[in-house]
Formats: sequence, structure tokens, C-alpha cells
Amino acid sequence: MHLVHPGALAAQVHRTLAEALPEGVGLTVLDLSALPEYWEAALTGGRAETTVEAIAERLAAELMGPQFALVGWSFGGVVAQAMIELLPAERRPERLVLLDSIAPTEEYQQPDEALEPPLLLNWFAMYLGAKRGRPVPLDPGALAGLGVDDGLPLVLDAATASGALLPDTPLPGLRKLYDTYVDGLLRNNRLTAPYRPKPSSVPLVLVKAERSLIPEDPTLGWQPLAPHGLSLAVAPGDHYTMLTRPDAAQAIARLVHPA
Repeated sequence: MHLVHPGALAAQVHRTLAEALPEGVGLTVLDLSALPEYWEAALTGGRAETTVEAIAERLAAELMGPQFALVGWSFGGVVAQAMIELLPAERRPERLVLLDSIAPTEEYQQPDEALEPPLLLNWFAMYLGAKRGRPVPLDPGALAGLGVDDGLPLVLDAATASGALLPDTPLPGLRKLYDTYVDGLLRNNRLTAPYRPKPSSVPLVLVKAERSLIPEDPTLGWQPLAPHGLSLAVAPGDHYTMLTRPDAAQAIARLVHPA
């Protein structure tokens, strides 16, 4: 099994899934953070000197064996779907499993300014909770209409209350982490904006997290790209913790390698 991982969290988060796979099935993580032209963009303003097509071509060359399963988490699902369309028909997997991945369709090819602070702060709170191993419960309504300067202190308060951050964590330090996180999102958004995907030549399986990045859309935009079928499933946790929860790993493993 190959899994396309776009970074944000360390690739080791997929160890839980590896342990849930059937005996004899290995897991290879294709970590986009190993590509300097991709990873460094999160540190330099979110503009990557590459394209979805170039990343997919690079990773498609890493696919080993006559039979393999392919999975993509988050932006990794966009890359994984592009990889499949580069392969000859006889080498394509039976299906592509997408883990809370937003489709690169016109509906979600948004300008940077569409990523408004309340949305980004909620996503950042999820990310911070997963990174620190302590959920950061935050009422989404509390951030409505707020900018970063007003909303980030609320995230800090929630994170210190939950134990995800120490009580003396300085707000400027959290702001630096937030800015890097957002630059990573902008990088992926900018890579997706000019990309025109081909419809999938294999069936798609979308596994949404219970607390998905876009909870109101059950298909996350994949329906137009799924002429051979789109199956939907839900995994426990949020966009990030679905990768480390044993119950979520078991559910994902059954979808990747059904009995």
C-alpha cells in the first residue's frame, strides 16, 4: 500500500494505519515534505516552484510492484488521483482511497482571500490539537466575524485550557506557528488553482472525518471526477486525528483491503 502524505504532521502518524493492515501488507508513505520545491514553500510565503502534475509524475515513478493500493490524505489525495492517470491501465489500482481530501474542482479552486480567518483558525485549532496530542475544543461560532488578531487569542486560551499548550505560551510564538500553517494551506490552494484534473479512471472511495475540514459537503467535491463510482464512508476523529485513532485506522484498513 502506498499513501501520499502532504506533510503538516510527521509521516509517523500513519504508523497506526500500518499496524491495522492485514498481515503481509506493507505501507510505504510518499511524503511530499521530502520534495524541497514543495516543502520549502510553507516557509517562504506559500508559493511552490512546482505543479501538481510535476509532483504526481515524480511520485508515480516510486510506485513499486505489479499490485498495490493507493491512498491519499488531504492534498495528497489530489496528487494520488493525478498519479493514477499517469499509469498505464494495467498498472492502475482497483480503487483510490481518499482520506478527507478536497477535490481539485472549480467549486474549491478558490482565490486566497476566500480562505477567511474564522475558517483557518478553526482548522488551525484542529491541527494544534493533533500535533500536541490534546484536542483543542473551540466553538466555531466564537470566531465568527473575527480577524486573526482577535481570534488567535481565543485559540490560545482553548489550547492552554486543554493542556495542548503551556499556560505561559507567548501569543507571538503561536502566531508564527499559525502563519507557517496558513502558508502551507496557501501553497496547496495555489497548486490546485490552475490544475485541471482528468476524471478518475478507477472508482473513488472517500473517507470523511467526523469533523471534516468542510463538514457540510458529503462528497468534498469529488462527484464530477468519479464516472466509475464514488463510495462514501466516515471515520472517527477530525481531519488530523483520523490518522492516529485506532478505530479510524481499522475502518480505513477495511476499505483499502476489503475482506
